[in-house]
Amino acid sequence: MSQQINLFNPIFLTQKKYFSVVTMLQALALIVLGSIVFYGYAWYQVQMLAKQTQEMTKRYEAEQKRLLDYASEFSPERSSRLLNEEVVNLEARAVAQQAMLDTLKGGAIGNTQGYSEYMRAFARQAVNGLWLTGFEINGDGAYISLKGAMTRSELLAAYIQRLNREPAMRGKSFSTLQVKEHKSVGEKAVVRPYTEFILQTSEDRGGEK
Repeated sequence: MSQQINLFNPIFLTQKKYFSVVTMLQALALIVLGSIVFYGYAWYQVQMLAKQTQEMTKRYEAEQKRLLDYASEFSPERSSRLLNEEVVNLEARAVAQQAMLDTLKGGAIGNTQGYSEYMRAFARQAVNGLWLTGFEINGDGAYISLKGAMTRSELLAAYIQRLNREPAMRGKSFSTLQVKEHKSVGEKAVVRPYTEFILQTSEDRGGEK
């Protein structure tokens, strides 16, 4: 006689584990939080890249502008234009200087030779016993005043005649003469007697400048 023993017991079966609602909500929250962190970091990276791109774009535009400026500055057209302007300026200056030179040569503004020729004339025609102590020349030489002294009065006439031979003194005539005698005092006077003189052309100083 056989007998079967039922050894099946439900408790020995593998039990299926099911997630609870709380666990699922926690997992979902972690997923959402991770997604937020990931997208936040990605957004930050995108913003940094955009900022770098803007800076690079500005630098590129600045370099392009500098390149264009250099190209414009050193272009053949600009160089030719600058050279033409410089030539025009130099020609205008040359014309102005030539006009001024012509005016000076024409004597339109008075004495253009200075007073050196008068001084040379006075020195060349020196007379022994007569000396100059000062002179005054105004304007173009229309008025001349000579101050000096002489040991003998006849020396002055000889001096004037010699001055009239000088080209600088042509056309000049002295019209005023002032003299003042200085006599020696005592028998043993060191200074010999002499006469001071002031010789002047016309008193009209219209040529004075």
